[in-house]
Amino acid sequence: MVKIRLRRMGAKKNPFYRIVVADSRYPRDGRFIEEIGTYNPLAEPVEVKVNEDAAKKWIAQGAQPTDKVKALFKKNGII
Repeated sequence: MVKIRLRRMGAKKNPFYRIVVADSRYPRDGRFIEEIGTYNPLAEPVEVKVNEDAAKKWIAQGAQPTDKVKALFKKNGII
């Protein structure tokens, strides 16, 4: 199954995430198919950048967003 999920980057106690499309069998920070955005929870206000066309394309092809990614998409009007 293909999932849209967060890939953790950044230093210890300083998280930064990339929104990626990956096979569910791959590890969290492992191989991925495509990077479609970024999420920075420490910025004020929280910073989310998403390629909407790519996100909609992957959802139309059956990719399942995780709960956190789905909430970010709803907040930004993608879903």
